[in-house]
Amino acid sequence: MEGGYKVKTDVFEGPLDLLLSLIEKRKLFVNDISLAKVADDYIAHIRNLENLPVGATANFILIASTLVLIKSKSLLPTLTLTEEEQGSIEDLEQRLKEYKRIKELSVYVKESFGKQIIFHRSQPAHRTPVFSPDKKTNTENVFSSIKNIIAKLPKKEVVPQAVVKKVVSLEKVMDNLANRMQSALSLSFKEFMGAGKKERVEIVVGFLAMLELVKQGVIDVTQEESFRDISMESREIGVPKYV
Repeated sequence: MEGGYKVKTDVFEGPLDLLLSLIEKRKLFVNDISLAKVADDYIAHIRNLENLPVGATANFILIASTLVLIKSKSLLPTLTLTEEEQGSIEDLEQRLKEYKRIKELSVYVKESFGKQIIFHRSQPAHRTPVFSPDKKTNTENVFSSIKNIIAKLPKKEVVPQAVVKKVVSLEKVMDNLANRMQSALSLSFKEFMGAGKKERVEIVVGFLAMLELVKQGVIDVTQEESFRDISMESREIGVPKYV
């Protein structure tokens, strides 16, 4: 048997084909063979193989089925079967006989396969690709298709740019004004804000910083007339005050 598998039992050791032949010729009693052990040994054998031997496995199934059938008849010779059961057994016997016959004849097929070729393999036909446009393929339709493709392309999203205005911190302006007043005898509000053009929010924050320093007693302020410039003086000791 292919695959190198041999049956090893207490009463027999050798190929499975030989075991079946001896049992069929009544030279070996089938009940002396443990078919379960034979099946387990074969399963363990094929698990050690890299590739499953399909032909050898099919042959094992054939012989094992025959042995099971023989042993069943031997163990239950007086068993009464129904017509359906009897038909199933006869069908199995016929299938096993046909498979055995096919297996015997396949040897000759294997020997003669490929020696006499009746139909030669045809060579693939060489075909030159030819551009054959449809009747509707004209300049107008091609141009329209290109326009449709371009129209379906993803559009570039333009995100509007937001101008972030500079945040004027009241605390920072107060610190700046306090530092200026420490180094100057007096200072006008206009001088503090600078000669350049200031935004309204900066002027408002500067004015609030001046009022906060007055509230904290850091500086004194005077204004001679309405809408005139405001004079600021420090309250630190030793710093002269000007009216």
